[in-house]
Amino acid sequence: MSYTIPAGTHIGHVHLKVSDIDKSLEFYQGLLGFEIMQRYGAQAVFISAGGYHHHIGLNTWHSKGAGPAKVNEVGLYHTAIVYPERKDLAAVLMRLIDANYPLTGSSDHGVSEAIYLNDPDGNGVELYWDKPKEQWPFDEEGNLQMVTEYLHVESLLAELDK
Repeated sequence: MSYTIPAGTHIGHVHLKVSDIDKSLEFYQGLLGFEIMQRYGAQAVFISAGGYHHHIGLNTWHSKGAGPAKVNEVGLYHTAIVYPERKDLAAVLMRLIDANYPLTGSSDHGVSEAIYLNDPDGNGVELYWDKPKEQWPFDEEGNLQMVTEYLHVESLLAELDK
C-alpha cells in the first residue's frame, strides 16, 4: 500500500543526550538565545523559541559526563534550526563571530543559506534561513535541484545594516 504523510506534518522537537546540562545551556540559551520552558530536576531541561512547550530537550539520563559525539558513528548528523528571516540568521552569525565560537562550515543550498557548528558535546547544529520558494532551483522537468555552494557571508552580514 502506498502512503504519503500529510502535508501539515512537521518535526516537533529534538531531544539530545548531553554530558552537562549547564554547559549545554550556555550554548543553547546563552549563545543561541533559546528560552528555558521547564527543568526536570538536574537531569533535563526543555527549551524553546517563542514560548512553544519545547523545541529542544536536553538530558543527561544516559550521558552525564560522557565524551563528545563521534563523527564517524551512527547517530544524529545535525539538528537544523530555521530562522524566520535572513536578517535573523545574520544576527546569530554575528553573535557567533563576536563570541569567537568555531564554525564547521557554511553553504548556500539554493533553497536556503546555512551556518554549521557543533554544540559543546559535538552534536552538529545547522542554523539556516529558507529562501522564498520562488527562488528555489528547479530543473526543466520541475525537479528540485538543491546544491552546496559558497555562502556569501559578507552579503548575509550586510542584512544587519538594513
